[in-house]
Amino acid sequence: MVSDQNDYRTTDGKDALDRRAERPGESGNKSEPGRFPLLSLEIVVGGFAILLLGGALAADQAWFDRHFLPIFAIQHSVMITAERGLRGFIILVATMLLLICRRPIALLLSRATAGGILRVALACALALGTVELILRVHPPHPHDADPLELEPRRQSDPLLGWKFLPSRSVVAREAGRAVSYSFDAAGYRVPAPGAKVDAARPTLIFTGESIIAGFGLAWEETIPARVSALVGVQSANLAVFDYSNDQSYLRLAAELPRFHKPVAVVTLFMPSLFDRNLLTNRPRLGPGLALQPPEQHWRLAALLHWLVPYRSAATINEGIARTHDSLGALVHLACARGAQPLIVVPQFGEASPAEEVLQRRNLDEASLPYVRVRLDPTWHLPGDPHPDARAARAIATAVVARLRLNDAASASKTQWRDNCGVLIKGSWNPARR
Repeated sequence: MVSDQNDYRTTDGKDALDRRAERPGESGNKSEPGRFPLLSLEIVVGGFAILLLGGALAADQAWFDRHFLPIFAIQHSVMITAERGLRGFIILVATMLLLICRRPIALLLSRATAGGILRVALACALALGTVELILRVHPPHPHDADPLELEPRRQSDPLLGWKFLPSRSVVAREAGRAVSYSFDAAGYRVPAPGAKVDAARPTLIFTGESIIAGFGLAWEETIPARVSALVGVQSANLAVFDYSNDQSYLRLAAELPRFHKPVAVVTLFMPSLFDRNLLTNRPRLGPGLALQPPEQHWRLAALLHWLVPYRSAATINEGIARTHDSLGALVHLACARGAQPLIVVPQFGEASPAEEVLQRRNLDEASLPYVRVRLDPTWHLPGDPHPDARAARAIATAVVARLRLNDAASASKTQWRDNCGVLIKGSWNPARR
């Protein structure tokens, strides 16, 4: 009897120990997470995967067109391919996260300790700080502006951000050929060393960026030189590489008082260059045309935007308002001096839906005077998106036709309104101004 009782007690105690071992969190392998915390983490990871998947499925081409602006150096077809590839990659990652990696990731997170999380956070902070310091010492080539040391060289300017070095001539290698650049004492591009613009003569004034300046083109091939030759009026090329529309206006406002008889003011707008008008790392105009100084950003943030150039609707709307202000101010400034304002809009091939929207919102809705010039998609420099001599000729011809449009209209009408809205009688001859 005693033996049976002992056997009963032993068996009963063993069963009790087995039952306690089966209870989660009471004994056994303490490194194994409980069922409830693990399930909660799986739900969190799965929820994140579902959000990621839903966002990728909702981001159709129309969404990309609204938030990823056209880029001058990248063809629209390439951008569409890249956007579709990014969308497919996110869908693939979200699917794998939801169906395959959800439980392993949740298990890994459940085993994390406070000390381990702190060490990982500290390591990440040190790594990011180190990369930021490296980028400040050796900044990467920015996507929105070339280095100032690149020929033709530029110098920093407190008002404009930068401008060409004055009284200088240089031969630079552009698109596989040698191109001569000469600048007078004011930093205007001129035909040859020693040449200068006579501010007392009637003048066609051009302000803008590298296309107007004539990147990769000999002087006689540039838009200002061709328009000058066709109209028979001197031109002044105030354009500087990498300018935004704000900077182009500021350049004009600073230089226009020098000219005694401005005949016309021509500038450029391209939807694929509109993103420059959103940048805050350069001088820009604020509300009421107030000059805003450049803002210094974290280099990592700038690098991230370069890799993923997403723009919110609020940022784009703000940029459109700024563009309205700067282009409108340029038109008013020209009209105040009796000069005809004109905005030229080059377009290689068919415009994308995003480019059409940007043109309409920036120019048509503001009723600004512009001429759109459709160009053959092959009319660009070899290996470079800038217009070649054929495209520059087409743009110059369109500018002259628009400036002389009123002459043709006056043949059948005794009066008409010019680009400033002024009622004119007779024909307009810029050579007589």
